[in-house]
Amino acid sequence: MSQQTTTNIFDEARQFDETDGLRRFRERFHFPVRSDGTQPLYFTGNSLGLMPKRAREYVEQELDDWSRFAVEGHLHARNPWLPYHEFLTEPMARVVGANPSETIVMNGLTVNLHLMMVSFYRPTSGRYKVIIERGAFPSDQYAVESQIEFHGYDAKEGLIELTPRDGESTLRTEDILETIDREGDAIALIMLGGVNYYTGQAFDIRAITAAGHAKGCVVGFDCAHAAGNLELKLHDDCVDFAVWCSYKYLNGGPGGVAGAFVHERHAHAFDLPRFAGWWGNNKQTRFLMGPDFDCLPGAEGWQLSNPPILPMAALRASLEIFDDATMQALREKSLKLTEFLEKCLNDIGDGRVSIITPTDSSQRGCQLSIRVGDKALFEKISSRGVIADWREPDVIRVAPVPLYNCFSDVAKFADILRECLAK
Repeated sequence: MSQQTTTNIFDEARQFDETDGLRRFRERFHFPVRSDGTQPLYFTGNSLGLMPKRAREYVEQELDDWSRFAVEGHLHARNPWLPYHEFLTEPMARVVGANPSETIVMNGLTVNLHLMMVSFYRPTSGRYKVIIERGAFPSDQYAVESQIEFHGYDAKEGLIELTPRDGESTLRTEDILETIDREGDAIALIMLGGVNYYTGQAFDIRAITAAGHAKGCVVGFDCAHAAGNLELKLHDDCVDFAVWCSYKYLNGGPGGVAGAFVHERHAHAFDLPRFAGWWGNNKQTRFLMGPDFDCLPGAEGWQLSNPPILPMAALRASLEIFDDATMQALREKSLKLTEFLEKCLNDIGDGRVSIITPTDSSQRGCQLSIRVGDKALFEKISSRGVIADWREPDVIRVAPVPLYNCFSDVAKFADILRECLAK
């Protein structure tokens, strides 16, 4: 990358920033500060989103009400705790493209995944296999394998792992669909990530779901890296169930409360086996403390416990920002921002780095995974104030998040990377 090219990318970045209709949202987040008082370049929203400034206010409101009302805060807090999870339902449903009745905020991600598989993974001797992508997030791999074994099957025989072709880093949609068609009669569950955490590849949720249903399979997705990143349409795509966390793109805070989706066609499937808890019981009779579980319809029927108010308060602050920005506008900016990052990386023209994330923008969110020779380059850019992350064996993940990253951030990152490669 020549000095002229470097000047051009900074000029181009400034022009993009000046016309960015979402630039005002950057000011609604706290950015980390280094020990020398400088602000680093933050590109790890795919791991932990930044803190919305109003999160403190929202959490402190609940702390104040706890101190003032104690147990009576369930009914008399400014935002009563008894129905608190309902404050998050509609904005979360808009983020993932669902109906409110199909959406619930509860528990942690892997807890929700297990709860969904208890109901939707119903293996038989002739149909017990599960499709997952090889290189899925380890927690998903562990959860799926444990479910197969829990039902008395061999995980090695029951797991079908989708693998890229030789010499390729990501899966081809036609290969996924061909596997479903070929193995479908033996498949009980298709369980893929919405976006693969390592490569950044976004899967064709609609096509995969349709192919799975055509073969009689249940189809679920882990949308941990897709919720708040892609413009999801879980209802329209007819997914059976989905789960996600809130601490990545949804900025819900470390270990934040997770979410789940159950399609409305299962809303009254009370005969589905489930692990029941009292918060999934009929709201009208819940506090009568009766012995019989009277399941709520829709996603709420999978709740176990009363909601964790403080984590939900932090997430509520973020979801208000998403409602203001809208996922459609965020996705439009994300496409431009990620394309600009890709252009800047390609302009460096150094054979020691390559992008393994698909070049097709419909097959990725805002994350680009950069394959490098060794970890030394990651350590160099980190010392220069770049907060990205390293994934073994050889990938730096960089995620320019449209809510709070700008085009100038990308230009600065590319310049730092170029300088570190030159040294």
